[in-house]
Amino acid sequence: MDWKYLISNKRFGQEDRAVYTDRARSDFQKDYDRIIFSSPFRRLQNKTQVFPLPGSVFVHNRLTHSLEVASVSRSMGTIFHNLVQDETPDLLHEVPLISEVGNIVAAAALAHDLGNPAFGHSGEAAISRYFTDGDGKKYQNQVSEAQWKDLIHFEGNANAIRILTHPFNGKGNDSYALTYSTLATIAKYPCASIAGKNKLFINRKKYGFFQSEQKSFKRIAEELQLLKVQDEPVIYHRHPLVYLLEAADDICYSIIDLEDAHRLKILSYDEVKRYLLPLANSNSTEARLETDYDDNDAKVGLLRAKAINTLIMNCTRIFFDNQEQILNGTFNQSLTESLSSPLKEAWKAIEDISVEKIYNYSSVIEKEVAGYKVMAGLLEEFVPALIHNDTHYYKKLVKLIPKQFLTDKTDTYSKIQSVLDFVSGMTDLYAVELYGKIKGLSFPAIR
Repeated sequence: MDWKYLISNKRFGQEDRAVYTDRARSDFQKDYDRIIFSSPFRRLQNKTQVFPLPGSVFVHNRLTHSLEVASVSRSMGTIFHNLVQDETPDLLHEVPLISEVGNIVAAAALAHDLGNPAFGHSGEAAISRYFTDGDGKKYQNQVSEAQWKDLIHFEGNANAIRILTHPFNGKGNDSYALTYSTLATIAKYPCASIAGKNKLFINRKKYGFFQSEQKSFKRIAEELQLLKVQDEPVIYHRHPLVYLLEAADDICYSIIDLEDAHRLKILSYDEVKRYLLPLANSNSTEARLETDYDDNDAKVGLLRAKAINTLIMNCTRIFFDNQEQILNGTFNQSLTESLSSPLKEAWKAIEDISVEKIYNYSSVIEKEVAGYKVMAGLLEEFVPALIHNDTHYYKKLVKLIPKQFLTDKTDTYSKIQSVLDFVSGMTDLYAVELYGKIKGLSFPAIR
């Protein structure tokens, strides 16, 4: 792949329009602004990151997480640009837009979780389970094999691409009209669901677009000249900037989940210190912890900041040094997996303690179980209602679906997707409230 094609300010859905030069904002800064003012982004404030919401102790939600990932992403992109200036200045002259890498990955970071449903990853699993083990099984013969794979392996990454490219009713045919480069940077797994998960390949651990968006993604890939692995089923190598976004995401949730766990008293200060200090330039940092701070929350904040800085610097260096392999599609691991010792061992220790004590904490599991019930309950009502729409009850249910999510298409796959667009976009609170109302568990108030 070649940077001069990979960085493009062509806008999806507005390919025929002349490029307007704005002295105040670059095209990629406009992407950032469009996302941050969008309704799907705003709804992230009430979508679970890890710990249940709301609570008396503030913890991160999807919105604060996305903002933090955007901040780290921009730093990594800026550092990469500085390395290009210092060590390969000819590249900057050949590809002037490479100076925009920080803005591209920051915009993509804001959008990377837009497709995640309520209740975190348990929401994704609940949607899939409705089709594998619930009432949704009966629709298998009404869709193609590839479409069925989309449904039984519902994927938030693919849903983000759909949100940003699909022409929802009344929202304009060009949707958000983001640049091709920003959209490609969101696609961590640029392949179709029917390709099958393959953990041996970094671009196939999950999938990146539904059948309904396959043509759209092909347009993006061809414009940017992404390397194609195969035609059927469709698989591409990643856009290189995906590696920076992925690293920023990994860094933020791994380090900040420790900080949240400390605030919730799941982990003690001494435990958090033991895991973060190896990433935090321990000699000078440890001295500051003893002399400058009395408050343990503040100490954890310093450790978090130092650890993130260390990881940013090292991961960006790895990205810069391995550009050739990344551009050739032969770099088959994440930047955090490529850390050298002793950082690699410290990173692995954080992963292990997070699984053991954070992701299996009782309230986290309770939230996941509740999410299964709520999401499944919504689907078992709305999916048959929209597909059949032949009874008084079903017709009333369909009226609860906002018009933007309804479709004129008559095939089963498109109708199911309309319901998934509606349900996956719900916040945790709205999903619980609507579930209670339509199941008769609570009575709606007149507004």
